[in-house]
Amino acid sequence: MTMKNKQELIAQVVTLLSTMIETNDAPPITITESKSQPIEMLTVKECTEAIKGLSEHTVRQLVAQDKLPYIRTGQGQRGKILISKTALLSYFGGAA
Repeated sequence: MTMKNKQELIAQVVTLLSTMIETNDAPPITITESKSQPIEMLTVKECTEAIKGLSEHTVRQLVAQDKLPYIRTGQGQRGKILISKTALLSYFGGAA
């Protein structure tokens, strides 16, 4: 690919992106700073302590079925699973 071809390709991409931006009718996204309490994240074991009668196996199954939002820290499948306490409590109807 020659330099001229690269420049033409870049110009086409810029033109395409510009038309996509201009035709977007969505309002601009504004980010507001939240002064609320920090999000409390729980490990699988802490989830079982937060809700009486809940087993680690059940928590892992809910995560695997995408019924509970989670993040995985560390690398790969061996990373620690963290679940938002508010998401956990709202899934179980606010049980404590």
